[in-house]
Amino acid sequence: MPAATLIDADAFRARADIALKASAGDHSTVSLRDADSATTRFAVNRVVQNVHTRQFNLSVSVSFGTRSGSAATTDLSDDAIRDAVRRAEHAARQAPEDPEFLPPLEPQRYPVLPTLRRETSAASPARLASDAGAAIRLCRAAGLTAAGIVSAETRSVGVAASSGLFAFEQRSQAQFSLTAIGEDSSGWTYNAARSIDDLDVARRCAVAIEKARRSAGPRAAPAGRYTVILEPAAVAGLFGPLLGALNARAYYRGASALAGKLGQTILDSRLTLRNRPDHPSLLGAGFDGQGLPADFKTWIERGVLRELDYDRFTAKEHGAAPSAALDAPHLSGAGAAGDTVDELIRTTERGVLVTNFWYIRSVNPTDLTLTGMTRDGTFLVEHGEIVGGLVNFRWHDSPLRALSALDAFTAPLDAITLERGKMLLPALRIRDFNFSSVTRF
Repeated sequence: MPAATLIDADAFRARADIALKASAGDHSTVSLRDADSATTRFAVNRVVQNVHTRQFNLSVSVSFGTRSGSAATTDLSDDAIRDAVRRAEHAARQAPEDPEFLPPLEPQRYPVLPTLRRETSAASPARLASDAGAAIRLCRAAGLTAAGIVSAETRSVGVAASSGLFAFEQRSQAQFSLTAIGEDSSGWTYNAARSIDDLDVARRCAVAIEKARRSAGPRAAPAGRYTVILEPAAVAGLFGPLLGALNARAYYRGASALAGKLGQTILDSRLTLRNRPDHPSLLGAGFDGQGLPADFKTWIERGVLRELDYDRFTAKEHGAAPSAALDAPHLSGAGAAGDTVDELIRTTERGVLVTNFWYIRSVNPTDLTLTGMTRDGTFLVEHGEIVGGLVNFRWHDSPLRALSALDAFTAPLDAITLERGKMLLPALRIRDFNFSSVTRF
């Protein structure tokens, strides 16, 4: 899957120039997404699917005044691109006036980030099958059933506009997930990285298998408020909705749980949230879909809300700078207890260890109360040790409350779930976390 087979910067510029010269609009934008991806899926201790796809899309947006229309093509020929422009122009002429229309950005300066790793681009079907086979063999040897994926993708992404804006970047990403399934238990692991060599497959398999083994024969504990140790994936599930609450438009309309709290303490005073697109363990990009360059903002500093997430129109309304995507969240804290979850377990007298949350939904947007369930490894901890697995809980709590009731936390660790993208987040020990009921499994 070599990146050289994808559209490169020169080829994108040539194709974009054809579209921009053909457009009769007041403003025009051309966007590119060219992705080469391979995925190996496994279940019931066997490989069940190998997929290799090439997906190409060139989209054109044209505006007349504040009326805009878009069209796309998967054909790179000159005639196909010009036809996409004509279709976009036709759509724009039929569109209503947009009171929030803004022209394309002027040319920007972009950071050069290590977004492409050649080992991921070069990953062969044999490499993916080898990683999947290792997970299957280890689970089978432990008397468990393996299910999961190994994938590798390289993509070219570009934005060009009649304003002179031009952005292009090649990006790679690899993923590995494993659910190790027993008769009445399961263990889970998941990671994503720029480099397929950084997925740490063998160690992660061992973690998932150990979770499935130790959570076998789970017992039910009563619902109530507990000290909890949330592993980074569970923290991602709890913390993720807070990122959405940073939306400036909702903030100024009073629809955000953070409304009126800019400059105020909203989390434990030891916590700081930054965007770190340059971090080698994160998946930050040099620019977003509009062509805004990546930034390195500190969003929350020592618990204090410092920044809001401004779309371009809201930024213009309030005299602020628009925000690029917060695509590389890095939450850290002064005075971390250590670098591993084990450090938190050893110093916990009694509590519940949670591997992951799922099916997270909003309960009360005004205070960001959420509900969800634990899954794939929930354990009782007593006197600094895991003493057995627990039947899963449903929970109701708010990240604003929970992240202000921290007892201890680790250094930032890999955190990703099926519902949230890659972050670096600490594992947390939280007081009085609200488990509202016990599930049936």
